This record gives sequence, structure tokens and C-alpha cells, in this order.
Amino acid sequence: MQRSELTIDLGAIRRNVKRLLDVLAGAELWAVVKANGYGHGAVDVAAAALRGGATMLCVATVGEGIELREALGQARILVMGPTATSYELALAREAGLELTVFDDEIPEEVPVHLKLNTGMGRWGLAELPEPTGNVVGLMSHLASADCDPEFTREQIRHFAEATEPYRHLTRHLANSAGTLRYPEAHFDAGRCGVAIYGLSPFGSDPAEDGLEPGLHWASHLAQVRLLAPGESTGYGRRFVAEQPTWVGIVPVGYGDGFRRDMTGTEVRVAGEPRPVVGTVSMDALAVELDRELPVGTPVTLLGHGVLAEDHARVAETINYEIVCGIKSDPTRTRRVIVDS
Repeated sequence: MQRSELTIDLGAIRRNVKRLLDVLAGAELWAVVKANGYGHGAVDVAAAALRGGATMLCVATVGEGIELREALGQARILVMGPTATSYELALAREAGLELTVFDDEIPEEVPVHLKLNTGMGRWGLAELPEPTGNVVGLMSHLASADCDPEFTREQIRHFAEATEPYRHLTRHLANSAGTLRYPEAHFDAGRCGVAIYGLSPFGSDPAEDGLEPGLHWASHLAQVRLLAPGESTGYGRRFVAEQPTWVGIVPVGYGDGFRRDMTGTEVRVAGEPRPVVGTVSMDALAVELDRELPVGTPVTLLGHGVLAEDHARVAETINYEIVCGIKSDPTRTRRVIVDS
């Protein structure tokens, strides 16, 4: 029996793309598949997104772009991070990638998108230069579309005014949150990442926005034991039984991406919510049971009612970090692709 199994549902990815295209109402959807597709597998997710109607793939590095080019052929691919060296630039040209430019040096013989800083305060030009012949797009990035409507609308206004003289170029600003909440941010394309994976950019239940999680992570009870009062489980004795208590040991830990600070979250054991107790270790975690269960009982760590958003609240982080941290190392887990 595998320690755990990661299932990626490409049908869910396609349905999320369709949902976002409906929201964009005529604007294109560009699928953000950087960081190995937010832990879901960049090539698999990118192919599913393209089949669902996405028209561009967005990555962070030239290396990520080349991987997709080799696997997917002629899809449009935009590198959103910096191209640091002349060697990387040459690779990008050879692979037919499109690049993002944040400064006054615009490389030649490669399609580029000029990025304007409208308030993110990270990558971006203070003001737009006159676009040259190989500039195909103008872009910016929303800093707080999930939480600050006033600032978001100011960013949208700034971007609209700065790019108005260049409406013949493709203008793109909205991320997932901007796509779902701000129609005025749609322009010509929305760059959606977290939402295509069926995760909420607002930290709420993704079903509220018609999204469907595309990742399911499952394991099983590898050992079941009865703790007597005063006995504990895990490092540091963070959980000490006050009465006779059944606990199940699951062979997954922070070495697999189930974070140490997720102690206290809930998983599902035989379909029922059960709390994670004690200290999550590198290769194992413990769950408190309400009765004795057999070894091999299935445990759902994520998906099928166990939300990354709920894990994130316990860990005081965001759902992006939860899924990006899941390891798909075949020596530790089995990865399965389905198409529902």
C-alpha cells in the first residue's frame, strides 16, 4: 500500500476554466501554471487548461516555459518573472516564449509585455515608455483584489488611464480575485492561477464562486492504538490523553507537504471529520478517533470536503502555500491523473 496518493482531476481544471471564461465574458483566460502548476503538475494542468479554452500559459521562469514548450508544442507562453542573463534570453528566443519587461531595456526579436507598477510595488515600470514594434502586451498586477476594493479600483483606474493610448495592444491586469470580483479589470485577458485549480482567492469555500478543487490527497491508517490517560502521541507530548483515547497514525508528514503547523486541522477518516493531534512529524501524523478502526481505513487529507482553505486558516497561511508545498516525489507518494 502506498503511503499516500495524489489524484489530479483534469476535468475539474477544465470546468474551472470554463467557469472563469463565463465570468470574463469575452476576455481571454490565461492560465497561470508556475511553480509546477501550484503543485498540481504544470504540464498536465496546462494541457487541460488549453483544452478548456485558455489561450495563454503563464510561468515565472524561462526554464518553466521551456518545459511547457517541449511538452505542448505551439501554445503561447508568457514568462512573468525576470530574464536575468543573455543566455536565458537566447533560450527564450529559441523556444518562442514571450517575456515580461520591468525596466527600460526592451530585448529585441522576442515578443514582450511591458509591466507597469500600479501599486504592487514589486516588478514594474514607474511609467510606460512608448511601445516598440515587438511589444505585444501591457500589464500590471493587483495587490489586494481579495481584500481592499478601494485600492484595487485605484489600480484599475491607473492602469486604464496609462494604457488608453495603446488599446491596440493586449492589456491584462486581473488575477483570479480581480476576475471574479471586478469586471472593469478584465480588459483583454485575465491571468488566473489559484482559481483554475478550484481554490478560492478569498480564503473561503471555492464552491461559493462555482469552483471545484482539482486535487485529492489520500492516505490511510497505518497503526491504531489506545492511549491510556496520561499517555501521549508525537514529539513534545503536545497531545496527552485525559481519558482512554483511540488515535490513528497516518504515514504522511511535513516531509510530504503536510505542514507541521497544521496540527489542529481536520482530515476525514472513513469519511468523518477527525482532528489532527500532537505534533506532525516528518513522516507521520496522528488523528484522534472516536472508536477503534481497522488498519487501512482511508484518510482524506485534502479534497472531497477537506478544503485547503481550512488547513490554511489553522496554519495561518494561504491556500496557495498549502498546495504548492505538497510533494509528488514518487518515492513517497503515488500520483494519479483522472479526467472526470
